[in-house]
Amino acid sequence: MLGRLRNRFRYWFDGTMDRGTPALISWLALASVALITVITTLAMAFTTSDTERHGGWLGVAWMSLLRTLDPGTMGGDTGGPVFLLLMLMVTVGGIFIVSALIGVLTTGLNYRIQELRKGRSRLIEHGHTIVLGWSDQVFTVVEELVEANQGERRSCVVILADRDKVDMEDAIRSRIPATGRTRIICRSGNPLVRADLELVSPDTAKAIMVLPPVGDDIDIDVIKVLLLLNSRKWSGPRPTVVAAVQDSDNVAAARLAAGDSALVVDAEDIAVRLVAQSHRQTGLSSVFNELLSFMGNEFYFREEPALVGSTYGETLNAYELGIPAGLRRSHGEVLLNPAMDTVVEPGDQVLLIADDDLLIRLAETRPAVVESAITSAPSRSPKPDATLLIGNNSRAAKLIALLDSFVQPGSTLDVAAPRPPREELLEHDLDNLSVGYKHCEPTRRSSLEALNLGEYQNIVVLADDSIAPGPADDRTLVTLLHLRDIEDRLGDPYSIVTEMNDDSNREVAQVTKADDFIVSTKVISLILTQLTENHHLDAVFTDLFDPEDSEIYLKPASNYLVAGAKANFATVIEAARRRGETAIGYRLARHGDEPPAYGVFLNPSKTAPLVLTGDDAVVVLAEQ
Repeated sequence: MLGRLRNRFRYWFDGTMDRGTPALISWLALASVALITVITTLAMAFTTSDTERHGGWLGVAWMSLLRTLDPGTMGGDTGGPVFLLLMLMVTVGGIFIVSALIGVLTTGLNYRIQELRKGRSRLIEHGHTIVLGWSDQVFTVVEELVEANQGERRSCVVILADRDKVDMEDAIRSRIPATGRTRIICRSGNPLVRADLELVSPDTAKAIMVLPPVGDDIDIDVIKVLLLLNSRKWSGPRPTVVAAVQDSDNVAAARLAAGDSALVVDAEDIAVRLVAQSHRQTGLSSVFNELLSFMGNEFYFREEPALVGSTYGETLNAYELGIPAGLRRSHGEVLLNPAMDTVVEPGDQVLLIADDDLLIRLAETRPAVVESAITSAPSRSPKPDATLLIGNNSRAAKLIALLDSFVQPGSTLDVAAPRPPREELLEHDLDNLSVGYKHCEPTRRSSLEALNLGEYQNIVVLADDSIAPGPADDRTLVTLLHLRDIEDRLGDPYSIVTEMNDDSNREVAQVTKADDFIVSTKVISLILTQLTENHHLDAVFTDLFDPEDSEIYLKPASNYLVAGAKANFATVIEAARRRGETAIGYRLARHGDEPPAYGVFLNPSKTAPLVLTGDDAVVVLAEQ
């Protein structure tokens, strides 16, 4: 019976000890109370005179407490031998208790610090942006969000990923040392686990971005996170959820998993469309990089009651700062470069391109248009061309089909790769293109020279997706150096558009002077960031990348102005309006090799003097 009670007491005691630092402190406090009570009672029983001289029971208890906490207090004790012995006992007991307390507090504090370093504490924020997942894209996302929130008094970006919190913070600090007023908070956890997701306070977030992780089957992880978010019971308004999938075949499943309120971006489709649109328009990638980034000009919606009743064409030169690019109807429909006689109705918003929403301002008087500078010559009709596609990857078939919709009938395309593409790629049912194959080792100079590169007007270099992104970019760099050197020897007969996986490699590749670099991962990061700040832009981006709607073109300046004539950009806008197009900028050929804009100027001053040559181009929104 006694043994059973002893075992039960030990079990109960072990259970209390397992409760951590608070339980240990409670036991030490109880031990201190017991020690003081016993010593004080003994003093009252055996040293009555000394006890009465020190204030009775309460006075001795107070003395014992002081000696428990500070052993040095007993140095001035006076009294009989028994009293001094009892004070010594309480002091020695206090030494053990205080030592144990210090050890418990130190252990508990270290444990708490380790927990904080693990990033497992629950977040209490409001109006923050959550980024789920970790990849190289996170640096672009954070940098853009910092830029977007510069005008905010207080903003917060929270990253939840299955990585060490300290490692994430160090990586961000090394890549983005200045974050301004934006606080970057990292939490360690798996976005696929509901309990970990609750660490970042999704109920009070402004927006949630799902980044594709590194590894295989990344779309599956994105879809599962979207399912988790869609099935979650929200305590308030659901934040904007944006995500990107890498394989177009998974888009339908991802959108079904995400629900109606989330936005899912087809990364593969956008990458292919960018390459297809850029292959005949030098500088187009620079235009997209600026419009999609918060560093420079971007899209804004603005309601202008003063313009109600005006036509869209009349709004084009109605702003002193900012250039209209379309309309957003009161019921939500977005019209990019609508018909010039479209009337602005009450509740409509004007889609503007501006450096900042605070820098949009209506003009008091409309800028002067130089009529004599507007050309009356007809536009140059496009002709069939020859394109060389160097390399082959999973996007090649989709790219060829899309190129067929951009080129003129009778155009040709040759695929140059180490191995012949699939037969269905060459036998694809195309309307305007005829596709052939040539054997080529893209990194070998002799193999490239054997292709007779002077016969082509456009060259597209595809990234090899059968190897890791880093080595693939290395091979692309070597190919670009060979192509540029051959082009210099031939007299600049062709333009070069290339895919890159890493934007840092793009900066290195600038020495090759390729006409356009398409870094799809960066473009997708920019789009996702824009959508977290304004989800209404989804319709704008859909139209921009849809060949059936208005797109961005770089057309010869001679289509709009007399070469060498003195004018201004308001004159360019008027010349484009008469063609049913919206002019948003221009590209100067003499600055085409100068980063970061490569000669592209968007939303320029409408009144500053402007002279365009036959080699320059005007950036317009047009249907073709």
